[in-house]
Amino acid sequence: MPTDPVERFLAALDPDHREAVAAKSHEEQRQLAAAWERELESDDELDTLDELSPPAAEAEAARRVMERGTD
Repeated sequence: MPTDPVERFLAALDPDHREAVAAKSHEEQRQLAAAWERELESDDELDTLDELSPPAAEAEAARRVMERGTD
């Protein structure tokens, strides 16, 4: 499993979003990955999901970040 936040974020994205984010600048990717990490840390529902399925929690957080854009 990748340890770099950007790589982890890209891995959590669906293929269409992964391609779109990969085309962005590294700084934009880092901002999105940071927003994704904040989403994972701050949402209690994701904590529960993470206990059942960490990949599902990461994918849900990635979906939310992409719907919102950067903070």
